[in-house]
Amino acid sequence: MNTSINGNKPLEGRVAVVTGAGKGLGAAFARSLAQHGAAVVVNNRIRPGAADEAAAVAESIRASGGRAIAEHSDVTDPEAGARMVKAAIDAFGHLDTLVLNAGTAGQAVRFSGATLDEIRQVMETNFFANTAIVAASLEALAATGSGRVLFISSSAGLYGVKGRAHYAASKGALNAFAFTLADEWRGKGITFNVLCPYAATRMTGADDPDNPDALLAPDRIAPAASWLVSPHHDRTGEVWIGGGGWLRRVETVETGGAAMPQQIVDFETFAVGQSGLETAQGFSGAEAAFADLFGDLRAHLKGRSQ
Repeated sequence: MNTSINGNKPLEGRVAVVTGAGKGLGAAFARSLAQHGAAVVVNNRIRPGAADEAAAVAESIRASGGRAIAEHSDVTDPEAGARMVKAAIDAFGHLDTLVLNAGTAGQAVRFSGATLDEIRQVMETNFFANTAIVAASLEALAATGSGRVLFISSSAGLYGVKGRAHYAASKGALNAFAFTLADEWRGKGITFNVLCPYAATRMTGADDPDNPDALLAPDRIAPAASWLVSPHHDRTGEVWIGGGGWLRRVETVETGGAAMPQQIVDFETFAVGQSGLETAQGFSGAEAAFADLFGDLRAHLKGRSQ
């Protein structure tokens, strides 16, 4: 793979923390970042009785000529973010990149009152842990003037998924969090973007010998993550989705709209007229979306009064 831009590795001098990087997507992200020149803090907790997966990934990166260290915090530990930042600065001098990959799918089960505790558990890992790590990292990221945060989300957070209400809700919350931070930090030195990868991993059952998912190997989406955190990608608030070497841009859009009917019986005809996307557009944030709608409404009212 050619990792050069003008003869230099595009992430040379960058320092990244990758959470949940002991296996699957996280390990692929860490390897790709290192291949493109970044120094990597490979985060992964050590499960009781299990091997040190973070150390193995870090060693494989070093064996290939890259720079990496292992870090073993459980992301749900309130001090995890501070420890990751310290590890990066102590080892490599600064921190400018977060790839927040660690997550859990929870159990596949239809929603009921019995799943409320499961929702809280999944939200703790997939949402609250990420907010805490970002909070602990903001000062270090901003100090570099080119901080990059990439949230690893899922199409479940865009569209929902049957039997995974807890997982979908956690990823939807993560997406909204990313959009908000992108809006708050626009032009202030940190970008926030989202990648929704399709990949065969332990979480998706790739350990099953009857699951033929070579096309969706994590390494085939990992370069997208390296691009989204590179200094050459300076846009913010974007969502990308892909797998198997294919990548798509995701955009939430609204139709142009029209004057709302006042009788319920007229709404169905109105809805059919709004089903096309010819006038659809996206917005940089909720305030921009409201301003556009309110502008159309004022123009309509003004036209009606003339």
